[in-house]
Amino acid sequence: MVLDDINGLSRSKEFANWYKSFVDNVTIKYPKEFSVIILAIGLPEVRDSLANTQPSLMRVFRIINIDKLENKEVEEFFNRAFDSVGIEVNQKAMELMVEFSSGLPILMHEIGDAVFWKDEDGIIDENDAYRGILDAANRIGTKYLDPKVYRAIRSERYRSILRKLGEKPLLSFKKREIESRLNANEKKVFNNFLRKMRELGVITPNIEGGRGAYKFANMLYPVYIWMESQRFNRG
Repeated sequence: MVLDDINGLSRSKEFANWYKSFVDNVTIKYPKEFSVIILAIGLPEVRDSLANTQPSLMRVFRIINIDKLENKEVEEFFNRAFDSVGIEVNQKAMELMVEFSSGLPILMHEIGDAVFWKDEDGIIDENDAYRGILDAANRIGTKYLDPKVYRAIRSERYRSILRKLGEKPLLSFKKREIESRLNANEKKVFNNFLRKMRELGVITPNIEGGRGAYKFANMLYPVYIWMESQRFNRG
């Protein structure tokens, strides 16, 4: 049994309780006769939501982490997709699409679709790719960052820090570099801001960058944050 796209259900106490009850009942009543695997598919945040809703449910899971796709696999996906509709992709455009996809299928689909609709001559060049990536970043941001970040964060100091973080689309950053651009009030809540962003799955520690280094969970997040910063400044 495959349970896919359970983002909303993962926050439902009724679903979490049903899931645990179902597993417990099957284990007790049918220890040998009932062979079934329930495969729940989702991001780590989905598992976290289930854990917060029903902590004891975590004992029934065997976690299988699926690595991101390799760049070669992402390129093969785009080649097949665009070849199927007779569209040529130049190398620089392909490199951009592969880079910003971050090996994540959801981003690959969004970027591929957005770039397809930006193309006008059957040849995807660097300009088509850039415009498509911006459009995809807007879609991803609207779906994922707006509900859990922009709508959830009410503190004006947090929002101000987010705008400064988005002054240019940084894929990674050092805490001290951002802190140097903050005013006194923003510095007081900066540690809490970083913790909140980590809890929301927007940023993760960047081990390779050393102490105090962070990177975004996917490459479209900083693009969207930059776009929102530009909209605010224009307004």
